[in-house]
Amino acid sequence: VLIAFAAGAAVLVAVMATGSRAERIGASFDRGMAGVATKMGLTLNRVHVTGASAEATPAIQQALALQAGLPITALDLKALQARVESVGWIKSARVVRLLPDTLIVEVVEHQRLAVWQNAGRTYVIDAEGHAIPGADAGLYPALPLIVGQGADAAALDILPLLAQRPRLMGRIDALVRVDERRWDLRLKDGALIQLPATGQDSALLRLDAMDQRDRLLDLGFSRVDLRTPQTVAVRPGGEVPDSINPVAG
Repeated sequence: VLIAFAAGAAVLVAVMATGSRAERIGASFDRGMAGVATKMGLTLNRVHVTGASAEATPAIQQALALQAGLPITALDLKALQARVESVGWIKSARVVRLLPDTLIVEVVEHQRLAVWQNAGRTYVIDAEGHAIPGADAGLYPALPLIVGQGADAAALDILPLLAQRPRLMGRIDALVRVDERRWDLRLKDGALIQLPATGQDSALLRLDAMDQRDRLLDLGFSRVDLRTPQTVAVRPGGEVPDSINPVAG
């Protein structure tokens, strides 16, 4: 440390002797300190990124744009943090220097909530209903599929309710937003469950009661209409359209 300060002071004296202006003094001082750090072996050799998925890691590395051999003491950690947090995947980041030669980058990614299909395009949305830039929806087949205009925002309410009902959730192929006001649940066997615009929790409770009493989900129905309060209308097995398109009403 004493050597570093002495070298820095020497650089400062030399620059002042030339009559340079204040900004040149600062620049020369920085270069002198960087040179001292390099001679002391304080150069970047390793960058460890933790908390990042395999899909997000390349974008983080590109944002960092670091090369081995840079003086590690000269790195602007706040600027590096801002660059990492500009990556669409990243919710927050922390950058730490580990002397003599290592940089630690800790990231927290946005939670993947669902795959959203709308107007012929698919997106991965996070827990706030926002599309995650750069996320490949094809890599997340286990996420719930939501379809239609407004489904991204409305999913935040319906998905937690369905998560409490794993027997039903495991049978759902897609949640289709209808007229931006209610949901149709299309099951993997082609059946349809129509939820109301309001009181969808109560409607699901009625469905739970029927399923516990009569094993409704095992009966091979084509449609269950829960849109009318206190009523459950069931249509026996029949043909249901194969395509995932909102059903008006």
